[in-house]
Amino acid sequence: MRIDDFALERYFARWEFSAQTLMCASDVEGWRLRDLLAMADRDGLERWDGLRLGYTESMGDAALRMEIASLYERVTSDDVLVFSGAEEAIFCLHNILLGPRDHAVVVRPAYQSLAEVAHAVGAAVTRVELSEADRWCLDVSQVRAALKPNTRLILVNEPHNPTGSLSDRATFDQLVELASESGARLIVDEVYRFLEFDPADRLPAGADASPTGVSIGVMSKSFGLAGLRIGWVATRDRALLERLAAFKDYTTICSSAPSEVLALIALRARERVLARNRAIVETNLPLLDGFFARWQGIFEWVRPRGGTIGFPRLLADRPIDEFADDLVRQTGVLILPGSLFEDSGNHFRVGFGRSNLPAGLERLERFAERTLR
Repeated sequence: MRIDDFALERYFARWEFSAQTLMCASDVEGWRLRDLLAMADRDGLERWDGLRLGYTESMGDAALRMEIASLYERVTSDDVLVFSGAEEAIFCLHNILLGPRDHAVVVRPAYQSLAEVAHAVGAAVTRVELSEADRWCLDVSQVRAALKPNTRLILVNEPHNPTGSLSDRATFDQLVELASESGARLIVDEVYRFLEFDPADRLPAGADASPTGVSIGVMSKSFGLAGLRIGWVATRDRALLERLAAFKDYTTICSSAPSEVLALIALRARERVLARNRAIVETNLPLLDGFFARWQGIFEWVRPRGGTIGFPRLLADRPIDEFADDLVRQTGVLILPGSLFEDSGNHFRVGFGRSNLPAGLERLERFAERTLR
């Protein structure tokens, strides 16, 4: 397999650990180990204290899979396969489901691997463009127009990265129906699920919505535990799960034993975990609302409906790549130019899942005063 460089990850490799403030991070602020362990139940503490650092089950620890299954309505532990992060799940799914004679439909802008791995395995890919004018919402008629007789999968991201958009229920139901009618498999990247700003807007999981639907989940985003590198695929299609498990034997084989125990502890305490994470987001959002109100005509954004990211636009006559580069070099504040998402509209990704956002926003505003007024 030959695959293009992952532009976003190469950008992060350059700046993530040298920049002072990541005002573009896609995850919620990471939990401290001691704080997570303080929420453990008796069984979780016993598992942690008695942990042996050997190999783990390739499907994932049985108790962990049971806890993951409880996030869904129609999924059992036998419908779950644990991966080393969502990235591995995406990689394996594309390699199993697609080949040189196949076709996939993927939204844009999007996390690069959602389309890039499909290209790398030889499949044709049609990108359905999300439009700022439509508040970054998915248009099912465009998905329908993109379908071909050899379309094997439709891949969407709800809530969406990098825009924070979220389809309404009617749109999602139409998408599920379209996938069923066409014979294409619906894959939903749901790594920001449970961080909808209004819980009433939460969509059904892909694995619940269709017998062949696939949900991709991870501990990194909504749960604030990126360092665990624990993700999963949930689907009621057992044949697909078996094929994925066999392919995974050539990637990581199994997950980290400490990470699985810590993920189990977090999921059992998920109401407290998510409450803390939502509080960070809810504190930061009004600060960004105020910033964009003060900078009308120079910056604008479509306010997200879920997740920890948004996709504002620099309206000033200055390329966002140049602005972002000067910003991080002069202030230590990192934003992500939209070009890393194949966007040409002078957008950039901003993240609001970290508690140091106020300090970063203040430095951004001072820099903008010097360079854009």
